[in-house]
Amino acid sequence: MSLARATVRLAVVVAAIALGGVAATPASAATCNGYVGLTFDDGPTGSTGSLLSVLQSNGVRATMFNTGQNAQNNRSAAQQQVAAGMWVGNHSWNHAHMTTMTQAQMQSDLSQTNSAIQSATGVRPQLFRPPYGETNGTLQSVASSLGLRQIIWDVDSQDWNGASVSQIVSNASRLQAGQIILMHDGIANTRSAIPQIMANLTSRNLCPGMISPSTGGAVAPDGGGNPPPGGGTCTASASYPNVWGDRYNTSVTVSGATSWTVVVAVTQPQRIVTTWNGTASLDSTASVLTMRSNGSGNTFGFTTMFNGNSGGRAQIRSCTAG
Repeated sequence: MSLARATVRLAVVVAAIALGGVAATPASAATCNGYVGLTFDDGPTGSTGSLLSVLQSNGVRATMFNTGQNAQNNRSAAQQQVAAGMWVGNHSWNHAHMTTMTQAQMQSDLSQTNSAIQSATGVRPQLFRPPYGETNGTLQSVASSLGLRQIIWDVDSQDWNGASVSQIVSNASRLQAGQIILMHDGIANTRSAIPQIMANLTSRNLCPGMISPSTGGAVAPDGGGNPPPGGGTCTASASYPNVWGDRYNTSVTVSGATSWTVVVAVTQPQRIVTTWNGTASLDSTASVLTMRSNGSGNTFGFTTMFNGNSGGRAQIRSCTAG
């Protein structure tokens, strides 16, 4: 599920005394100590819907650098990107080596791409990623004249180079606050890596953010001109009322909305095994839970098996009203 327009405010409550005389561990603050930019190039593709599903189920908003040709040929997929709360950027018309072009050719290429993306999505791009990361002063000047901020990357996932899921996750673990990672639409290993990438970011109190058109760095999401789905914010707080030797319970209370979706994550190898008082959806690793209100009130819960990680506690990633 996507993050809401304003930065989601996450409150964490110190746990009550657990049953059986074992004191519950205080909650780890589920706050954002910094933001990173998750970017996906070369879309939209026939796999864009699958990518968006994984991103939403992990509470991620990302920046999609689309080629104009793909946006023109996959209009519905481009519209789905924006409807899912993603930001869209310009990645040239057809991924040519733009530094070999004349200034007039560069101008035509980027203008045509802007028009195709805006026609498909209703959003005019503010960011430009040069194909292959190849750029020069002329290209930067042309991009700037069209209101585009050039964005390269700090970390290369190497997904384009046949990297395995574990290699992609390892590369992403180098991300630091304000930095940007290069990934691609249409690669199965990339989709499979997203839950683990998010688990690592969450463990370091880093959150997915938008890329600022003014600074070029990753910052807190503010909508960036793309309307997030759901339309509202809410606040979720977590406590851990029961802790046993092999598992623990988490109780989450939502305020600010009666209809809501909350995304919560545990750190692998922990696994969520039981949920209550909501409509639950778990990712393939059972470490990311998307819980939707179902009329059972504004408090839901779940049980997590430690599986050797007794120090970690569930953290809230997002709360979206509607």
